[in-house]
Amino acid sequence: MNDNKMLQAILDGQAAIWEYIREGFKKIDIQFEKLDKKMDGVEQRLTVRLDKLGKQLAYLEDDTPTREENDKLEERVAKVEKTISS
Repeated sequence: MNDNKMLQAILDGQAAIWEYIREGFKKIDIQFEKLDKKMDGVEQRLTVRLDKLGKQLAYLEDDTPTREENDKLEERVAKVEKTISS
């Protein structure tokens, strides 16, 4: 083989390798696009669920008595216990 043919064979081989790599990346890109589409739906459902849980937690926190209210509640319970026991 003369030098030109050998160089051409090497270049053709490299071109084939690069084409194979490009095709592999295209397949990976397609898989990522499919995964992105699937994750969009999941992300939206999770966001809605987290929003609901956050609202429930906020409402629960609003309903909890403060320390002062809790102390007053103990006094009221003590008075009711005295009344019931007498």
